[in-house]
Amino acid sequence: MSQENVNMVIDEKMVNLSPFPSFVMNRNSEVLIWNDLSKSYFGYEKDDFSSTSAAIKTGLLSSLSAEAYQDIFLGKDSLRFDNVRLLTKGDALIDSTIYTSHVTYNNEPSILVTCILDESYTRMDDSMQELKDLINGLYSSYMVVTVDAEGLIVNCNPNFLSISHWTPKRVLGKTFWQLFPDNEGSLKVTDSIWKTINSGQIWEGEVEKITKDGFSYWVFLTAIPTYSPTTKNYEFVLFEKDITNERKMKQQLEKIAYIDPETGLMNSHRLEQIVNEMIEEKRHFSFVYLSIDKFYTIKELDNSKVEDNLITEFTKRMKIYFQDSEMARINEHEFVVITPLGEWFTQGFLTYLKQNPIYTGNVAVPISISGGITRSPQDQSTFPHLMKASLATIANVREAGGDNIVSLSNAIHKAINRKSIIEKRLLLALDQQNLKVFYQPQVDIHTGKILAVEALVRWEDDQIGVVKPEELIPIAEETGLINNIGSFVIEEACKQAVKWHKAGLDLKVTINLSVREFRDKNMAKSILSTLENTQCPAKLIQIEITEKFALEAEAETSIIKQMRQLEEEGIVFILDDFGTGYASFRYMQLLPIETLKIDQTFIHSLLQSEKAQRLIHGMVQFGKSMNLNVLAEGVETIEQQKLLQEYGCDAIQGYLISKPVAEDVITRLMISSVN
Repeated sequence: MSQENVNMVIDEKMVNLSPFPSFVMNRNSEVLIWNDLSKSYFGYEKDDFSSTSAAIKTGLLSSLSAEAYQDIFLGKDSLRFDNVRLLTKGDALIDSTIYTSHVTYNNEPSILVTCILDESYTRMDDSMQELKDLINGLYSSYMVVTVDAEGLIVNCNPNFLSISHWTPKRVLGKTFWQLFPDNEGSLKVTDSIWKTINSGQIWEGEVEKITKDGFSYWVFLTAIPTYSPTTKNYEFVLFEKDITNERKMKQQLEKIAYIDPETGLMNSHRLEQIVNEMIEEKRHFSFVYLSIDKFYTIKELDNSKVEDNLITEFTKRMKIYFQDSEMARINEHEFVVITPLGEWFTQGFLTYLKQNPIYTGNVAVPISISGGITRSPQDQSTFPHLMKASLATIANVREAGGDNIVSLSNAIHKAINRKSIIEKRLLLALDQQNLKVFYQPQVDIHTGKILAVEALVRWEDDQIGVVKPEELIPIAEETGLINNIGSFVIEEACKQAVKWHKAGLDLKVTINLSVREFRDKNMAKSILSTLENTQCPAKLIQIEITEKFALEAEAETSIIKQMRQLEEEGIVFILDDFGTGYASFRYMQLLPIETLKIDQTFIHSLLQSEKAQRLIHGMVQFGKSMNLNVLAEGVETIEQQKLLQEYGCDAIQGYLISKPVAEDVITRLMISSVN
C-alpha cells in the first residue's frame, strides 16, 4: 500500500490539542469529536449535532455549496476552502479558511475539519514579522555560521568574517572542525558539540576558536540543529558571541585570585581545584606538605627584607628540586608539592637544602623543615583528608624535634579517615536522632543503694558501628557539635529523671558538660528552660565538670556566675577526673562543688602498689577535709571496693556494679535493690 492511501490515525486528545477550532465527522456527517476551541468560537456543543446527520451541514457549514460539501466526503485528497462564512449558534458569521483531511478515528474512516479564522491569519502575519525582526537582530548581533549534515560550512554572516579573518571564498566548504584549534582538548570539545547537535539537542558553552591566520579567540557558542525544507536535510546554525576580552579579564582575575604574588606559586584555593581534578581523573600522586620550622623566630632575628629573601630563595630551591611538579604556597611559611616522585626523593630535599643554604649577607640562615608525605589515593582520597593528614604529620614531626619529612602509618591514616567519617555521620545522627543515652549506676559504698546514675551518650551507626563517648566527645568538641549533643543528653536525662521520680524511685541523674558549653552565656538559662519544659525538679540533676573545666572556669566570671545560678536552683556539681588535670585548689573555693570523683586511672592501680594506695587514701582524706562527698569510678573488683570503704570513700561506680545500660535495666536494678 502506498503512503498516500494510508490515513492518519488520530484520537480525541490530538484534536483537543489543536491550536485551531477543529472537529471530526464520520462519513454520515455525524460529529464524533468537537474540541474546546470550536465550542468557544462557534457556541455549539457536540450534542447540538446529534439530532440529525444534516445538522452540521445546515448549521455551521451552511454556506458551503452542495458540491463542495459532497467533495469533502467523496474525495480522497485533503481540501482547502477559502472565504468560508461559518454560522455560529448565535447566528453570527465568522470568516474562515477550512482544511479537510481524511483520517481514521476508532478504526473508522473519518474527516478532520480544521478552521483557520481570518483573525488567526492576521496574528500569524504579525508573528512572522516578529520572527523576521528577531532573525535580523540575531544576525546583526552575533557571528552566525551554517553547517550542513556533513559538517561543511555552507553559509556565514559578515560578523563572523570580520572576527575570524576568513573570506567567503576561503571559508565556504571548509569543515566545522577547521574552525577550532588542532589539539586534543579542542577535539574533545568539538566531538561533544557534533554529537550533541546530531542527536537533535542544542549545545551551549564557551569554546576556543582560531582565526584564518591561526590566532586564538574565544566565543560563547550556541549550536542549534535545524531542518531545511529546501535541501530536505538537517543543518546546524552556530550563533557565536565574541568573549575574548572577557576571557582575558577572567584569566587576569584568576591570576590575582589563585596566584601568590610573592612567589608566583598557586595559592590554596587553586591547589584545591588542581587536586580535585587529579582525584577525579584517578591519578596517583604524593601530597607533600612542607613547613619552615621556627619561622617566626627567624623573623624576629632578621629584618623584613631578609624574610622576603628567605621565602624567595626557598621557593627557588623548591622549584629546582621538584621540577615538573605542581607547587602551592598555603600560608606565610608553608607549602605543598604535588609530585609523582617517591618518598626517598622527597626526603632528599632536606639534604639539598643543607647543600644549598640560604644566606643573609655572608651568614647562612639556620633553616629546617618539617614535612609530611601523604599518598593519594592509597592514604587519603579527598583534598580535606589530605590536608588533615598532612597537618597531623607535621604535628608529629615537630613533637619529635622537627627537621624531617615523614609519612604516617596506615593505622594513623585509618584513624584520620574514621574521624572524618564520624564527623559526617554525626551530623546525620543528630538530624535523625540516632543517639541514645545509657546510664551507669553510682552506689553507696556502705549500703549498696543506688544513689544516682551517670548519663552517657551512646551512638551505634550503621556504617561505623559503635562510637564510644571517649571517641565521640573530642570530635564533637572539635567540630562544634558538642552543644547539640549536650542539649540532647540534658533533655533525655531530664525526661528519664521525671519518669523515675513519678515511679517513686529516688534517683538522681548526672550529666557531663564541657567548659565550651558553659562559654555560651545562655547555658544556665537553657538548662533551666529544659527543666521547666520536662517538669523535672532541679534537685534530681547533677552536673559533672572536669579539672580542666574547673581551672578555666576559675578565670571566667561568667561561667562561675552561671554555675552559682544553677546551684541556687538545686543542681549539684561534681568534679570529675580528680587528680588527672591541673593542680590548683583555688577552684575548690570559687566553684560550687559538692562531690570529688577520683579518676579510674588511679583506681586501676589501687591494688598494684602501696604508693598508689597511699595516694588514693590521701585523695579521699582531702575530699573529706573539704567537706565534700568522694566518689570513685572504674571500680571492678571487690578488693578495690573494700580498700575504698576502709579509706572512707562514700560511693563507687564501675563494672563491679554495672556497665552503662538502658533505662529499663536501671529500673529493674533499683527495684531489686529496694527489695
